[in-house]
Amino acid sequence: MKKTIKVAVTGAAGQIGYSLLFRIASGEVFGADQPVEINLLELPAALKAAEGTAMEINDCAFPTVTGINIYDNENQAFDGIHWALLVGSKPRGPGMERNDLIRDNGPIFVNQGKALAKADRDVRICVVGNPCNTNALIAQHNCRDVPATRFSAMTMLDENRAKASLAAKAQVPVAAVKNMIVWGNHSSTMYPDFENTLINGEPAHKVISDQTWLQGDFIKTVQNRGAAIIAARGKSSAASAASALIDHIKCFVNKTPQGSCFSAAVPSDGDAYGIPSGLIFSFPIRSHGDGTYEIIRNIPLSPFAKEKIQVTLKELLGERDVVKDLLLK
Repeated sequence: MKKTIKVAVTGAAGQIGYSLLFRIASGEVFGADQPVEINLLELPAALKAAEGTAMEINDCAFPTVTGINIYDNENQAFDGIHWALLVGSKPRGPGMERNDLIRDNGPIFVNQGKALAKADRDVRICVVGNPCNTNALIAQHNCRDVPATRFSAMTMLDENRAKASLAAKAQVPVAAVKNMIVWGNHSSTMYPDFENTLINGEPAHKVISDQTWLQGDFIKTVQNRGAAIIAARGKSSAASAASALIDHIKCFVNKTPQGSCFSAAVPSDGDAYGIPSGLIFSFPIRSHGDGTYEIIRNIPLSPFAKEKIQVTLKELLGERDVVKDLLLK
C-alpha cells in the first residue's frame, strides 16, 4: 500500500471547502489507489459545520480515505501534512478597500506560516484565500523551515476562465485552447496572455480576428469574472475555485508535457521577466513531476503585454509595502 498523503484544508466548512473535499477524498486528485488523510481547519464557530461535512465524507465510503480530523488550531492541523491548501480567509466587507482586506488577513497567514514548521519536510503549500499572492508571501516569510519554492498561489481559476472565454469566442471546445498564461496578481490587474495562447495549434490572435475584443472585452471579462459571479448568484465563486485548485495540484504533481505550460503564482527568482526576487507572481510554469518545477523563460512579450504586466507588478509591489512589517527577513 502507498504511503498516506496528509492534506490540510483551511476554511474547510466554507463553500469552496465543501466543493473541494469530496473530490480530494474520492481519489480524483492524487489517484484512485492513493490513501489520503484529511485535516479540516476551521474557526471555533464553524467546527459544527465542519463536523457535518466530515460526516458526509464518511457516508460516501471512499476507499481512499484513511481518516478525517477536525481542528481549530493550525499547529495541530498542519502536523505532518504533505499538502496545505490555504483556502480560508476573511472576505472583503461592504466599503472595505483592498488594502484593508490585506491587513485584516495578514495575521491569519503569519500564524499559518509559523505553524507550517509542523508539516512534513516535503510539504507543498497552495494559497487560495484572497488576496492570495500576498497572503502566500506572508506565509512564506513566516516559515523559515520550508523552502520558498514550496509555496504557490492559485491563478488557475483565471487561466480556466480565460480558456473558456476564448473557446466560446472561437466556437471550439475548451480542450482546443492550450498554453494560456496568466501573468501577475490574482486580481483585476492580472493579464491573460492571448498572444501566446494556442487554439488548435494556431496563435489565438490569428484564430480570433477581432483584436479589439481580445485587447478589450476579453481581458476585462476575465479580470472581473469574480465580481460578475457575485452579482449574478449573490455569492463568490466556489465550485469553479475548487475545481481550479484541483487542476493546480494536478499540474504540480504530474510532469508537464513538452511544449506545454500552466499558470501559477510562485516566488520570482529575480531572473525572469524583470520581476523582483521573492515576489509571488504568476508565471508560465513547467512541472518536472518530481515535486520540482521551473519558470519557463523566453516567452515573447509584445509592448502591449509588457505594459499590462507592469500594471499588475505595480499592484503587487504596493501590496508588499502594505504588509512589509509582517515579512520576516
